[in-house]
Amino acid sequence: MSEGGAAKDNRPLPVADTALTIPQNRLAGSVACMNCGTELKGPFCFYCGQPDKNFMRFFPALMRELLEDTLDFDSRFMRTLKPLLFKPGKLTRDYLDGRRFRYVPPLRLYIFSSIAFFFLAALLASDAIQVGGEDVEFNSDASGFRFEIDEGEEEELRETLKGLNDLEPGLADEVADTVIQAREESEVHGEGEEENDVININGEPWDRETNPFIIAWMPDWVNNWINDEIEESPQKGKEIEANPNLIKDKVFEVLPVTMFVLLPIVAMLFKFWYLFAKKYYVEHLIIALHNHSFIFVSALMIILLNVFASWQDPSEQGRLTSLVGWIIAAIGIWIPVYMLISLKRVYQQGWVMTLSKFGLIGISYIVLLGFATAAVALISFVLL
Repeated sequence: MSEGGAAKDNRPLPVADTALTIPQNRLAGSVACMNCGTELKGPFCFYCGQPDKNFMRFFPALMRELLEDTLDFDSRFMRTLKPLLFKPGKLTRDYLDGRRFRYVPPLRLYIFSSIAFFFLAALLASDAIQVGGEDVEFNSDASGFRFEIDEGEEEELRETLKGLNDLEPGLADEVADTVIQAREESEVHGEGEEENDVININGEPWDRETNPFIIAWMPDWVNNWINDEIEESPQKGKEIEANPNLIKDKVFEVLPVTMFVLLPIVAMLFKFWYLFAKKYYVEHLIIALHNHSFIFVSALMIILLNVFASWQDPSEQGRLTSLVGWIIAAIGIWIPVYMLISLKRVYQQGWVMTLSKFGLIGISYIVLLGFATAAVALISFVLL
């Protein structure tokens, strides 16, 4: 045997990671694979891949393992979360280098993080609180509160506001007066509202028969569909004005699908700006999956921090609110820094080149998000 061969044979064998195999108490202890009959050298059949698991055990233990396998809330999830949040590009680099089984797969990680984020965001966006009778309610939104009252319910509104512990009597009267005045002004300005709902086509009011909207190179069914939408748009606008949650709910139905559809396009952006990096398209797709998963998890943390601070400190004047504000600011700074470092680690180019491409990719991504936002708004309106 040659000296080189001896040196190669004397290399220390890699130490097996026990976290990446099957615990001893779950093994069936078979000599051969029960599926294909191949002699076993470990917990998995090297020919067909079937694990040598023992399913004849206590039912609750089997159910726990089933949930672990289905939801992937096992040790792989915890091993994935730390590098996802604090080690930019490590998940992608390890995956491309073949160290895959220890982490949650990129697509599953993206789906789980996006579902969790959009579910919580939709839940909070549609939050509504009933504070009085059937005719007096306010809905929370990003700007504060929106009151809806019927005519003749002014006194009930005043009594409802005074009953809130957080409002002083004088402030309650002031809020009630402001709401009533705003309603009266909206009624005055709304008298000629229908006259402003006219849609002009070629300088003339739109009419389905005499002045329809026509695109000459489009088939008839497309033009008919566009005119149907134009005909229904005033009514949809009134429904949205009466209940803004209609459009919010529809946006949150469309947005997750839109973001998922955008992923291949984002991967194409990476492919374009790293055209000479000699990487396959799927490698760019993997970094897009990991980076979007990081954004969703970070946004989810921001939402949960805000909810926790509002719950523990309703006045928003205490130290907890201030601390949460600093943490959220740190997360906001960390997100672009994370993206920059992930590009440097995955594509392994110099800092000058990485900074240049980071700026170009960022601009391209913002433009893409602008088109996506417009598309989401249009699709949500059409689907109402």
